[in-house]
Amino acid sequence: MRRKLAAGNWKMNGTTSALSELDALARAFPSPTIDILICPPATLLHRAAETVRETGIATGGQDCHAAPSGAHTGDISADMLVDAGANAVILGHSERREDHGEQNETVRAKARAAMDAGLKAIICVGESLEQREAANTLDIIGGQLSGSIPDQSTGENLIVAYEPIWAIGTGKVPTLEEIGEVHDFIRNRLERRFGEGVGRSVRLLYGGSVKPNNAADIFAVSNVDGALVGGASLKAQDFSGIIVALQKA
Repeated sequence: MRRKLAAGNWKMNGTTSALSELDALARAFPSPTIDILICPPATLLHRAAETVRETGIATGGQDCHAAPSGAHTGDISADMLVDAGANAVILGHSERREDHGEQNETVRAKARAAMDAGLKAIICVGESLEQREAANTLDIIGGQLSGSIPDQSTGENLIVAYEPIWAIGTGKVPTLEEIGEVHDFIRNRLERRFGEGVGRSVRLLYGGSVKPNNAADIFAVSNVDGALVGGASLKAQDFSGIIVALQKA
C-alpha cells in the first residue's frame, strides 16, 4: 500500500514567526498515520527541520540546482538541502516553469541530482487553462512525464504531483472526474515505463486549491495518494483539516 502524503509548499512566504505553525502542527499530530511534509522557503529550512526534529513531520526544499556545487550565485544544491535537514524537494512547479523558463530537461536534471543526493523528488506536472480548453491536457501531461522524470526513478525516490496551473491559488478546482482521469493516466504511464511494481508504488498527489472543505472528496478519487498544498498549508489550523481528511481517506 502506498502511504498517504500531505505536503505543504509555503512558496515565498514565512519568516521566523512562521515556525510557530510547525510547533502547532506537531502538537496536533504527535503520531500521524500518514506522511506530513512541509517545504518552507530556504531561509527557514534548517530551523524548520530543527523545529520538527523527532516529530512525525518532515521538511523539504522548493527547488535545487542540477549541479552539486559551483559558480551558481543564489542557487542551492541538493546536497545543501540534505545538509539543512531536507528529505524531499519540489521540482518543476509551474511557477518555476513559468517564472524561470524551466523546461522538462532542466527538471529532469534537477530530479536526477536530487535522487543522487538521497532526496525524494516531487515532480510537478500540469496544464494551462488554454491547454485544458483545447483538450490537450493528457498530451501536455504525457510530455512532462516523459521529459521530466529520470530513468532512475522508483517508488522510494519519486512522487508526482498533478497541479493544473489554472487551479493554483484561484479557488477553481477541476471536477473529480477530471482529476481522476489525469491521475489514472499518470499511473498508466508510470506502469508502462517502469513496470507495474515501480509504477504502482509511486505516490501521486493532487494540488490546486485544496481546502479542508473539498479535501475529502478529492482524496476519494482513484489514484490520489495525497495533496501538494499551497496557501492552505501556511496555517496549522487550515492544514490540519486537510491532514485529518487524508487520514480518514
